Amino acid sequence: MADADLDALIRQLAKQQNKALTAAVKKRRDRAVALAAKAKDAESRQRQRQLAKDILEIGTATVKRVQMSADNAAYSYARSVRQAIDAAAAKKAEASTRPAKKAAKKSTKKVAKVAKKAKG
Repeated sequence: MADADLDALIRQLAKQQNKALTAAVKKRRDRAVALAAKAKDAESRQRQRQLAKDILEIGTATVKRVQMSADNAAYSYARSVRQAIDAAAAKKAEASTRPAKKAAKKSTKKVAKVAKKAKG
């Protein structure tokens, strides 16, 4: 688990959370439907049925929002890691070109000193 990518782990946990949320929403809706079936008058039956529909609609929207947030977090993490890797690679490439420039400067200075001694 320590070697797992965190973005995949975020998505996996969100999937588990969404399953639990969906089950809770369905359980709540079923309870409202059961209360509607037990209702004695038509008005309370209709009210319980409407409540069951609203519970399902609001719960489904909530599950979608949670999933979207998890996807955004996972994508953001993955993007940040890619940018960090690219920055490290650029820094390494820059560092590897610096010694060559310093060596070139040193060799030109040595050549200039040798030329100066030759003249004088």
